Amino acid sequence: VDTQDRQEVFVERMDQDLRMLGARCDAPLSAVFIGGGTPTLLRPELLRRLLDSVSRHLPLASTCEWTVEANPETVSEEIADALVQGGVGRVSIGCQSFDPRHLETLERHHDPENVGRSVGRLRSAGIGRLNLDLIFGIPGSTLDDLARDLDRVLELEPDHVSCYGLVFEPGTPLAEKQRLGRIEPIDQDIEASMYDLVRRRLSEAGFEHYEISNWARPGEACRHNLIYWNLGQWVALGPAGAGNLNGVRYRNLPRLDDWIDSDGPSPVVDVDRPDRKTAIGE
Repeated sequence: VDTQDRQEVFVERMDQDLRMLGARCDAPLSAVFIGGGTPTLLRPELLRRLLDSVSRHLPLASTCEWTVEANPETVSEEIADALVQGGVGRVSIGCQSFDPRHLETLERHHDPENVGRSVGRLRSAGIGRLNLDLIFGIPGSTLDDLARDLDRVLELEPDHVSCYGLVFEPGTPLAEKQRLGRIEPIDQDIEASMYDLVRRRLSEAGFEHYEISNWARPGEACRHNLIYWNLGQWVALGPAGAGNLNGVRYRNLPRLDDWIDSDGPSPVVDVDRPDRKTAIGE
């Protein structure tokens, strides 16, 4: 999330990166994933420019799977139309929970009712492939709370569901609250029972459990997820983007100011080549 005044310069910088990548990339790309944040925060005209830049500069396969992440608060009719016109065929919506108490704990600021509205707008615009994200193991939550969240997700009839156990990532506000004793992680046995509940309910609803945190209707597994899961190759653009090429992991410069001010391709700040034992374990 950033101030509105840097959105245009951000899109211009992305266009430079995309143009440079396109000049070096011959093989058709099987998947494009625009996320790692909330791309739909961009103003509709800038989102259109970004999507057009992807189409113009990159060699996309004719069957390329194109996913964009979205926050329920940001999916207006204009945004939905921009996604369709830009060639996007799949959208991942960050529900996290339908309980306002748990959204507050996660510091996610959206009205749960906007999830259904977003689904309706995207489907009306012509996007039928939808993923809904849930988080379980939220401090203060119960199995009954999770069951209700799953009911709400299934009522919306997505073809893909991602369900992640909450992790207290270092450097995040949640981790700081834990360090200060203001929040307690949920009991691990309860969290395990929650994972079992998710597996059982989604299986009963006809979803295939194809990866630790992902479930899909037959034929609807996310190609981008599978590239990660099978340790394929992916290239990363934009601030803090992480890629994997020829066994080398890398991460781009994370700070938005520094990234915008840089010249040439996104500067790389971290490079790692996992040894064979690490790669086999993963």
